[in-house]
Amino acid sequence: MKDSFVLRGGIAFSEDKDRITTYYRGYLVCQDGKCMGAFPTLPDEYKELQLYDYGERLIIPGMTDLHVHAPQYTFRGIGMDEELLEWLNTYTFPEEAKYADIEYAKKAYSYFTEDLIRCFTTRAVVFATLHNEATINLMDQLEATGLITYVGKVNMDRNGGDGLQEDDAASSIAATVEWLDKISGKYSNTMPILTPRFIPSCSDELMKGLGELSAERNLRIQSHLSENPSEVAWVKDLVPASTTYANAYEIFDNMGTAERPTIMAHCVYSNDEEMEILKKHGAYVAHCADSNMNLSSGIAPIKRFLDYGINVGLGTDVAAGSSLNMVKTMLITLQASKMYYRLIDNNVKPLTFEEVFYLATEGGGSYFGNVGSFKPGYDFDAVVVDDSKMFSMRDMSIRERIERMCYNDADVIIKDKYVKGKKIYTRIE
Repeated sequence: MKDSFVLRGGIAFSEDKDRITTYYRGYLVCQDGKCMGAFPTLPDEYKELQLYDYGERLIIPGMTDLHVHAPQYTFRGIGMDEELLEWLNTYTFPEEAKYADIEYAKKAYSYFTEDLIRCFTTRAVVFATLHNEATINLMDQLEATGLITYVGKVNMDRNGGDGLQEDDAASSIAATVEWLDKISGKYSNTMPILTPRFIPSCSDELMKGLGELSAERNLRIQSHLSENPSEVAWVKDLVPASTTYANAYEIFDNMGTAERPTIMAHCVYSNDEEMEILKKHGAYVAHCADSNMNLSSGIAPIKRFLDYGINVGLGTDVAAGSSLNMVKTMLITLQASKMYYRLIDNNVKPLTFEEVFYLATEGGGSYFGNVGSFKPGYDFDAVVVDDSKMFSMRDMSIRERIERMCYNDADVIIKDKYVKGKKIYTRIE
């Protein structure tokens, strides 16, 4: 069977957020696209399956990028001296306006999708722009990669500037419904997600309309929350009845439910009340440490979120984040957590490597279901990594090698990548 086989190599996966299970030269079994488990020796019932022996290479779960902006990919690393609102107006909005030109969009999105398939990501939740034709083209390109994604046509009916603002709430909702109807039943691996950019970009009427559409069509929502102090203050002015930024989303029925969880990116300034709202609704926090540093936004209290029982995953947040590399995102997450402990609250211990590996794999992967681990019954998403050029005099354990990979991935090569048991990428030597 094409989607049934055994991989052999240095296996590592999260047992839970505090434990990484490893096997040196272990066996990883895939049957019909599902993981049957990882084993130190191969069980008899799987010995007839095709075996692919990767020798000393590492085999880890595919990673989930919970928050990335596809149209921003081609200007990553530019304008990083600005803070959020200035950066949006100066760089982001003018660039996204160009996606009204479908030929421009096709070429730009090809750079994004071609690079996404070559990195550690097997699942992603993606912002497009407000342009329907370009958004559908992005979904077409992502579908062709074999990656599994949610993609959102962005809604914006205010404060978008020239060329990036819909006429009013009614036209924005109508365009969203048109987009949803055009893609209905079209894809196997690419799903729609409603995407109010953030409250400053969406009128009260638009926010209410999207909340109604979410409930009516059972659609999830993604947006931004409490990223920057100026943004938080602006939302309070725009929605004076709200007690917190999260409550403003709640007022408009945009916080979702446990069955259709909303993703909120950043949450840098989420207080106890906001944390309670996130937990109550089963929302996911997409932690974007690279972006938060680059735009001087701050350090999100991720350890507190985990201890409080809030769902958390990691996001690259390109282009405020500088790279699609989820291993780099892990590293910056660890560093930011250490600075939170040292500079903000000595009572909040830094995240451990085990916790951050979990966030990059199963923590974010759980948004897609049983994803991001090699436990039995999980979707078989796996990345095969060659770290043989990372020379060392030490005889390292599998755990030490993946930690080393996180802190210094310059000499790491992704050899193969599998999604639901299908090999979607192999490196050509």
